[in-house]
Amino acid sequence: MAFDVQIPVRFKHCDPAGIVFFPRYFEMINDVVEDWFAQSLGTPFEVLVKENGAPTVEISAGFTAPSLHGDVLDFRLAPVRLGRSSVSYEITAHCGDELRLRCSGTLVYIQRMGKSQPWPDSIRERIEAQLPSS
Repeated sequence: MAFDVQIPVRFKHCDPAGIVFFPRYFEMINDVVEDWFAQSLGTPFEVLVKENGAPTVEISAGFTAPSLHGDVLDFRLAPVRLGRSSVSYEITAHCGDELRLRCSGTLVYIQRMGKSQPWPDSIRERIEAQLPSS
């Protein structure tokens, strides 16, 4: 089960030629992760980070076609592996039928001072329900 969200390409995302500047994709990816936690996992980041956190510890992205100011990107996040304190995911972004971005990343649930800890049961159960069947 995947999480889907749309993000319109705004002026702030683009270089002077009106093409998404690649670091802005990483901001969009983080927005998708935050939306996934809030809308699908039932824990908004602003609640999660009051006591703990879930920083990105690994990320890889490929940009397959340019996105332009005014495009609407359909992002899809799918968790692919759940560890004791980590979760790995894949994200794609399409505009219509055209793939624009492919990304994989890993988050680790940590205490305020940086030591990893197990995911809370409520979050773990929701992630497990979204993992692909083996």
